[in-house]
Amino acid sequence: MSIQPLAPLMTPCLIVDEARMMRNIKRLEGHAASLEVPLRPHLKTGKSIEVARRMLAGGTGSAMVSTLAEAEVFAAAGIRDITYGVGIALNKLDRVLDLHRAGCRLTVLVDSAMQARAVAEASAQADIAIPALIEIDSDGHRSGLVPDDPEIIEIGRILHQGGAELAGVLCHAGQSYGALGHAAQAEFAEVERAALVRAAEALRAAGLPCPIVSAGSTPTAHAAQDLTGVTELRAGVYVFFDLVMAGIGACAVDDIALSVLTTVIGHQPARGSIMVDAGWMAMSRDRGTAAQEVDQGYGLVCDEAGRPIPDLIVTQTSQEHGTIALRPGSSAAMPALPIGTRLRILPNHACATASQHGHYNVIPAKGGPLMQWERFGGW
Repeated sequence: MSIQPLAPLMTPCLIVDEARMMRNIKRLEGHAASLEVPLRPHLKTGKSIEVARRMLAGGTGSAMVSTLAEAEVFAAAGIRDITYGVGIALNKLDRVLDLHRAGCRLTVLVDSAMQARAVAEASAQADIAIPALIEIDSDGHRSGLVPDDPEIIEIGRILHQGGAELAGVLCHAGQSYGALGHAAQAEFAEVERAALVRAAEALRAAGLPCPIVSAGSTPTAHAAQDLTGVTELRAGVYVFFDLVMAGIGACAVDDIALSVLTTVIGHQPARGSIMVDAGWMAMSRDRGTAAQEVDQGYGLVCDEAGRPIPDLIVTQTSQEHGTIALRPGSSAAMPALPIGTRLRILPNHACATASQHGHYNVIPAKGGPLMQWERFGGW
């Protein structure tokens, strides 16, 4: 890959390798198809209409988001079947209804009777049946109800009888992000599937509908071997991947499609370090690999063409400065990187790093000049 196209860019800035990104997208699409379960991509990582169009094969279809701002932007771009994957805050229901009035089927997430009553009341008052999924907890990771919690049935009845739409159940096996290797992630995928199916069966046994049974996280989506009873598969960070995903074996470092371009601005020979112009404002403060077998600091350093430099990582960050040094205990030699050298840094957490920037500079898969894709933020 030629490094010349990056020369005009001001650093620090985001780089996307479109060929890697498309390879990542096709990989999960193929796996979901092999399991005969439709894929609902999570668009929170990219927060970009151009990225969404590629994840959704043309920009329409079913999607998931993590903010109402995402739902509003993507709905305006023509994506009309969206799940909002954060438990609904009651003060956001007016915006949910506005999206429905604009023609977007926005499904919300609940895990309490109080939320369910608020959704049902808002639905009845507006004469719009807001679809809601009940969140199921399969691993104690975050939120949701365990599959045999009687409140699941109570919530289902409140929604179904109160004017809302009981759309089904959803689970996110977040602890899979700590599962090392394909086999361990496959076990989490089965635990997630089994919890969802049990909750769905409980709702149906109570005479309640449960059309949607939604499973997924990037590790479990790739590792799942059997999705019997599941109606849709979700994942998000797979579009770019990152060092956390590489650290648990969900991808290879060579699959990471997102990086931060930076410039060497100084040297500290006595300390064995090099300064660059990408600090935590460009990289984020995420240290997600710190608990993994290989700690990548604040990011893995590559040359301008995207090839990793052995054992060179970002060891420290301040607001606009990054400190690059050899990994502790490394026997590698510090490379000669004169002032002005351009480097690319692979991130620990693609979502957090991308959120620091206003657009992507995209290396086209088929060659040609760089493309620029806008991204957005906010809630």
